[in-house]
Amino acid sequence: MNKQILTSTGETRSRVTRSHALIAADGHVNTTLQGWSGAEPVILISPQMGARFCLYLITLLSGGTSAPPLPGVERFVYVLDGELDLEFSGSTHRLALGGYAYLPPDLPHRLTVDAGRTNTARFTVVERRYIAKDGHDAPSPLVSTTDDHPGEPFLGDGNLTVRKLLPDEPGFDMAMNTMTFVPGTPLPFVETHFMEHGLVMLSGGGVYRLDDDWYPVTAGDVIWMGPYCPQWFAATGRADASYLLYKETNRDPFLFERLS
Repeated sequence: MNKQILTSTGETRSRVTRSHALIAADGHVNTTLQGWSGAEPVILISPQMGARFCLYLITLLSGGTSAPPLPGVERFVYVLDGELDLEFSGSTHRLALGGYAYLPPDLPHRLTVDAGRTNTARFTVVERRYIAKDGHDAPSPLVSTTDDHPGEPFLGDGNLTVRKLLPDEPGFDMAMNTMTFVPGTPLPFVETHFMEHGLVMLSGGGVYRLDDDWYPVTAGDVIWMGPYCPQWFAATGRADASYLLYKETNRDPFLFERLS
């Protein structure tokens, strides 16, 4: 069923609850982000929902440019389509499909689309207020690509691979991973934990259990999973299912009271 039919009948797969949310592409609404130019942002996860972080989908037009996040806010960028230039500390880095960058709080930087090279770039942005850890500096900026990280079997299952995009080091208070499922492969158990998640379906599809609800999901869907929301996924169809996953890490639960 296409977006036009869904709209004309008042139907949508999107659903927002106190413990979780599924935001499907048929309900996206472009908005503005202060200081950005030539941008078409969609704010998909935010504190208004109950989350302690923000997740945006941004289309940056030819010649467009970003603005910095608020003071004390870290930023993660992951390219979904097109090519994006990232400038910081006197250097320019080109990010293409699957390329990404971690930008620590208060680092001057700029995201642009070269008017002579491509028309647009589509990318996901995750932002949150950084929580410092005693005895450890904030991380340095990091630029890489998904292909630079070999997949590792998840809990010994070779049909489910995880790529860890950020180092598991004390300075980082977030983890960003991709998870890829061979069709028919499920998560090994229903997870229930204090960390919250933001998830972007990159390819394929499947069924997600969130709390006591079950949702068909497909590429382009975005999911918020709040703390202690029971969660489980199984891949369906004939193609691998893959998603980008954010979660909190390396911090005592009491520290997250600062973000509430």
